[in-house]
Amino acid sequence: MNAPSRLDTTPRLEDYPYRLSDNVRFGDLDPNQHVNNAVYATYFETGRVTLMKLPEYGLTPPGLAWIMVRLDIHFRAELHWPNTIELGLGVVKLGRTSVTFEQVVFSQGKCIASANSVGVMIDEASRRPTPLTAEVIAKLRPWHKRGIEVAPRA
Repeated sequence: MNAPSRLDTTPRLEDYPYRLSDNVRFGDLDPNQHVNNAVYATYFETGRVTLMKLPEYGLTPPGLAWIMVRLDIHFRAELHWPNTIELGLGVVKLGRTSVTFEQVVFSQGKCIASANSVGVMIDEASRRPTPLTAEVIAKLRPWHKRGIEVAPRA
């Protein structure tokens, strides 16, 4: 018996409220002259870290930190140099100690890669997971992915 096929729609950049631009670097290429698969983890990291660590967003309270516990990447098309990319990120789920993001890399209007990632909030001293604060939950609200109802886990 075959497993049911997964419905996989092509992401739309406008559904991701947090966006930033970056450049494809010559050093991102592999011997096939396209961006190496490992580089996409760095692109996705750039989007997450920029949102989570910049002080103006207030998503990393003093004494707390974020660690990545999961990253699932779907490679959709080749990407070449020279080029520019648009990174998109949206919150799709809140756990007790975690945030799940959907992320995308677009170039020239085309989705090149997408990912689901999970970050866990930890106490910097104990290095143990700690519950998301009400303040962090509230400050994540503007970054919820369009069309997704995100509710904190009780």
